[in-house]
Amino acid sequence: MAGKPLMHAVQYNSYGGGAADLKHVELPVPTPSKDEVLLKLEATALNPVDWKIQKGQLRPFLPRKFPCIPATDVAGEVVGVGSEVKIFKAGDKVVAFLNYLVTNGGGLAEFAVAKESSTVTRPPEVSAAECSGLPVAGLTAHQALTQSAGVKLDGSGQQKNILVTAASGGVGHYAVQLAKLGNTHVTASCGARNIEFVKSLGADEVLDYKTPDGAALKSPSGRKYDAVIHCATGIPWSTFEPNLGTNGKVIDITPGPSAMLTFALKKLTFSKKQLVPLLLIPKRENLDFLVKLVKEGKLKTVINSKHPLSKAEDAWAESIDGHATGKIIVEP
Repeated sequence: MAGKPLMHAVQYNSYGGGAADLKHVELPVPTPSKDEVLLKLEATALNPVDWKIQKGQLRPFLPRKFPCIPATDVAGEVVGVGSEVKIFKAGDKVVAFLNYLVTNGGGLAEFAVAKESSTVTRPPEVSAAECSGLPVAGLTAHQALTQSAGVKLDGSGQQKNILVTAASGGVGHYAVQLAKLGNTHVTASCGARNIEFVKSLGADEVLDYKTPDGAALKSPSGRKYDAVIHCATGIPWSTFEPNLGTNGKVIDITPGPSAMLTFALKKLTFSKKQLVPLLLIPKRENLDFLVKLVKEGKLKTVINSKHPLSKAEDAWAESIDGHATGKIIVEP
């Protein structure tokens, strides 16, 4: 009996180690369970959470086990389906989210299995690389704006003043574009080299975070923010507080211990100004909505760089470095 076909994959076997600890291996192509599709991958997007898991920042929860094939945001072609899969068939082009809690990641490989419930159709007008950027970064921006900040993306409702920090990064560059589909005035902060880029995404005013006003997050037009989509790290509550409107919220997409403490204190003291930690709940219908926006030209994925799977460690190091403009993509 012939052995199972093998695929090239990249994995790590322990916490820490960074890019140097990624190992290139040959593994059997995974078999989809009854509610899964088998994908031949065409593009995988990296997110900071991928290397944070490797670093041990989410232990004891993630990774579920070692070795771990990291990355969750993939686009590719369906080449096999489980017995209960109804929507997809072999040959379909799709984008999918591989939940670390369910499949332990799996994106840095030639093939991966995805739950049918986490997979959506990719129209031919949208490239695999563009689509692969959407699941974590796009859905985080969408959830922060629509659920936490209450922005209606059809442009209805009262105008809201929104601040996006780290606006040139993966989540930030989607947040600026999505916010401008709503009735918003968008202030954005980024590094000096990205000011024109962030303006091109639609931001109404852009702050260089290294200038005194930029570091203080002061709106050049003197506005107070109804919501902050906080995609940077290391900014204390005391910097946000004077810039917030009466019921202003800071939506922290990477809440650490100090953010959780601020969140609790603001709740306990019934403060009108709140810090809201965001925990992404990926929803298929929202991913489908974002893919359609890309197809219609209302949202774009800006690609910082593309790397072959054989050089995945270069992409990993670039993500850890933290200065990417848009998304970092790995292609098998």
